[in-house]
Amino acid sequence: MEKIKIAVVTPVFNEEQVIGHFHARTRAVLDSMPDVDGKIIFVLDRSTDDSRNIIRSIVDRDANARLIVLSSRFGHQMSLLAGIERSLDADAIVMMDSDLQQPPELIPKMIDAYRKGFDVVFTTRKDNEDASFIRKKVGNLFYRLLARSSTVEITANAADFRLISNRVADILVHNFEEQNVFLRGIIPWIGFDQTGIEYVAEPRFAGKSKYSLSRMIKLATAGILSFSTKPLQIGIFVGVGFAALAFLMSVYAVIDYFVDRTIPSGWTTLAVLLLLFSGIQLIVMGVLGAYVGGIYEEVKRRPRYIVDEDVSHD
Repeated sequence: MEKIKIAVVTPVFNEEQVIGHFHARTRAVLDSMPDVDGKIIFVLDRSTDDSRNIIRSIVDRDANARLIVLSSRFGHQMSLLAGIERSLDADAIVMMDSDLQQPPELIPKMIDAYRKGFDVVFTTRKDNEDASFIRKKVGNLFYRLLARSSTVEITANAADFRLISNRVADILVHNFEEQNVFLRGIIPWIGFDQTGIEYVAEPRFAGKSKYSLSRMIKLATAGILSFSTKPLQIGIFVGVGFAALAFLMSVYAVIDYFVDRTIPSGWTTLAVLLLLFSGIQLIVMGVLGAYVGGIYEEVKRRPRYIVDEDVSHD
């Protein structure tokens, strides 16, 4: 069987307690496959702990390890993209987190699917015991909203733990210049033959999750704005709904006017109309503002990330 080149790209942010164990497990999996030439690319998202020095020592020991240090905090998606852009010499690229909740032992199954002709092998979380009730509900709500509003089919509970072929990576690097990258939507949109593998998220090995609820909401917003224009039409439906409510309130105001003569003439009507139309305007302005903000970020054409240091074994 022909030997294939595999690059494992993993973003790192303050994972000093985990990163050594991640490297040991992942390297053991890659070395267990004699038909695979595997390398690990760590993309450090400007951490404040000792992750940088720990990964440096790993690169010193492992000839097939590489460290890319970003100059500032650019985020999870940009870290993945930085690693992918530096892995185009590989036949396939595996993206995965470094917190060991995504088991490296799943990589051989992903490679088997790749050998069968699949250009994308994505994974879906069957369960995540570490996730709080609120995080699970927010995640489920996001996927329901995206499924209803987008023309792109995005699998619920999909993770950024996936394998992509070289041609998918090449298209992703050279044909997409978006500032707000949402890989869970872009890769399904690219198409080609795709298949999924289900897995159970392991308990976090050490430390705390770096993906706060606010960052999850930010990522969800980027996904909706990137793959749906239906929120722009919300004004129509909200307007119709509030118009119906205003009609009912008007009927109530007329009846109340004849029943209770102490209410000043016209006061109820003005109050109802003011509140209803103010609410409609604020909702529509908020939606428009979100899209205008996205356009503003795109037209500035700033670099999506900046590399501070690129360290290889040699």
